[in-house]
Amino acid sequence: MKQLVLVLGLLCAVALPSTFAADLPAAAAPAAAAAAKDAPTTPAAVPAPAGPVKVQVVTSLGNFTIELLPERAPLTAAQFLKYTDQGFYSGTIFHRVIANFVIQGGGFDTNYKLKGSPGKVVNESGNGLTNQRGTVGLARSSEPHSGDVQFYVNLFDNAALDPNQTRWGYAVFGKVVQGMDVVDRIGNVATGSKGPFKEDAPTQPVIIERIERVTTP
Repeated sequence: MKQLVLVLGLLCAVALPSTFAADLPAAAAPAAAAAAKDAPTTPAAVPAPAGPVKVQVVTSLGNFTIELLPERAPLTAAQFLKYTDQGFYSGTIFHRVIANFVIQGGGFDTNYKLKGSPGKVVNESGNGLTNQRGTVGLARSSEPHSGDVQFYVNLFDNAALDPNQTRWGYAVFGKVVQGMDVVDRIGNVATGSKGPFKEDAPTQPVIIERIERVTTP
């Protein structure tokens, strides 16, 4: 049975005999507090949001709203909000769509080129948040602290992306609070080979037109 691994900010297919197995270091501790000495540090100029923050993701297939969870993932939420405010996500795409698993985007432009060289953030997967349907997490490579701007939305309860005693997980930092029907619509688009991706790329680009803060009265 084909299984999927988040690698280099991408979703790459690998062949595994049974259940999902994340490509993670076997000896890594999951708690963010146990981050390795060589882990990246979030710049001091990027403070964690002081309270609840919502952002709207405007796409070519409709809009959905994410509530960030800075009390559990302060570094990740701050970095995501930093790039949101900079307009980094405008004109990027959802480059990988896996039905009943995740949709992933935010790092490639419409020409399937990586956009910029964003900074890395410490892995906060040990924050108590789990990869349930509708939650938003930070994509990364097999290196625990390699996440940057690429994010994913869980289409299913994906417990295999959570940390355990022998491996790091994938850090959840938000949840979809409105427009999950749009997320599902994206999750059901036709996929195939596109740009550098041999499979799982939408055959018709799903464009992130912009991500912007939701202003509240």
